[in-house]
Amino acid sequence: MTTIHKTDDAIGFIPLPDNSGKPITVIGTDAIRDNFDAECLRQAVNSRMAPGVTDVILNPDGHAGYGAPIGCVMVSPSHIYPGPVGVDIKCSMSLLQLNIPEDAITDKRVRRALIEAITDRTPTGAGRGQRNVKKARRVDRDLGFQAVTEGATREVCEALGIPPEWATRCEDSTHRGHDGSYDALRQRLDHILATGRIRHFAEKIQQLGSYGGGNHFGECEITCVADRPSARAAAAVFGLEDNHVSFLSHCGSRGFGNLLAQNQFKDLERKFELWSTPYPSGDKKLVYAPLGTAEADAYLDDMALGANFATVNHLLINALVLEAFQEVMPGASGNLVYFISHNIAREEIVDGKKAWVHRKGATRAVPGGHFALAGTPFAETGHPILLPGNPRDGSVVMVAQGGAERTAWSVNHGAGRQMGRKAAARTLDQTAVDADFDASDILTNCRRYPIDEAPDAYKSFPEVLRSVEAAGLATTVAKLQARFVIKDEAAADD
Repeated sequence: MTTIHKTDDAIGFIPLPDNSGKPITVIGTDAIRDNFDAECLRQAVNSRMAPGVTDVILNPDGHAGYGAPIGCVMVSPSHIYPGPVGVDIKCSMSLLQLNIPEDAITDKRVRRALIEAITDRTPTGAGRGQRNVKKARRVDRDLGFQAVTEGATREVCEALGIPPEWATRCEDSTHRGHDGSYDALRQRLDHILATGRIRHFAEKIQQLGSYGGGNHFGECEITCVADRPSARAAAAVFGLEDNHVSFLSHCGSRGFGNLLAQNQFKDLERKFELWSTPYPSGDKKLVYAPLGTAEADAYLDDMALGANFATVNHLLINALVLEAFQEVMPGASGNLVYFISHNIAREEIVDGKKAWVHRKGATRAVPGGHFALAGTPFAETGHPILLPGNPRDGSVVMVAQGGAERTAWSVNHGAGRQMGRKAAARTLDQTAVDADFDASDILTNCRRYPIDEAPDAYKSFPEVLRSVEAAGLATTVAKLQARFVIKDEAAADD
């Protein structure tokens, strides 16, 4: 049995077997700590004991994932691990702030018109892309090749009708290859296409500007800035407008990123078998590659390709959402607040040394004054942290505090599941879920809201936030209150 030892109201640790190294840091109040599932804790220990890993942090949204828990941070100066990035490379959040006051969308007919205008441009559901909606941006093969090998460069943004200045509002607007060049990515993608590792590339590229299924969504919000001087000051830098409409998006690298990740798992599993290398804790989902090897270089290149897709995907979605608002409400304008990932590995400085920080369902959290933000709009305040809760209980924009140093400058990525999808379908009542949305005056594009995505399938978001703030990791700048939600309509209507 794995035991979490409490050191503070919202901080604890898990010692390693035989106290053989730095313990796992656990963030969470008593209510959170007491409800981590056993598989999640087992995976946290396995991840910490894996070769080259120096730190593991388990966040309050933690639950069992692919090898490593979803909601964890894993640090290694010497190895790269695909599992703690996951199959949806650079799954991310973005927030668009509009100049529309709250009362302009009180009328349900206006919100219904906005839902229709958005879904005319941004398809949802697995396998769906530009051809499935009538007002999408068409992306041909050549532009798609450029987008995934360069990311949100000015040329790519202008070709897709994305405001190029939005690139300054990204955690990373562009990713290069293992050697720091775009050429490495061009050569890698040429190889991938020539060898048939990804077939129907043109079709995958047509998923740019789409949400996908599962827990991905687009959500119209009302921004409510916290009534504190520090929150108002940060909100001004972030571009948040109190009591105005904003739009929160959650999606990643779609089918393209999934294929890149799945192929990497297969490649590394074959290498482990060829070399008779034991899997960490016997778990093939914790395959790895030592940095500097051909295998690590290939993974870093593939991760960068997927990450560039996700970046352009998010920015294009935001451009299309803004276009939809302008169709329904002429004169509307909007600006990107921020775009930030929660499924990525980044080379950062941890404890004064370079290391690869793997965030699997975890979000970077760097405060004002940190050298990593020098030259960005957020150098003095810290960057925006976008944490989705659920439509009923809201989401938040936060900003990091100095205490995040103990978590490798990271926080959770949202609420985190407390029920698996099948358990949610067995346990929750569809009529009650839909009534909950009606009572909260939240519209959706779905005839029935997906039962496995219902708010009660997730952990208590207020308790998760209490954990983050009590641990001194971040503070709330603004709450986002949902007015309508875009989800995978096909799944909801099955």
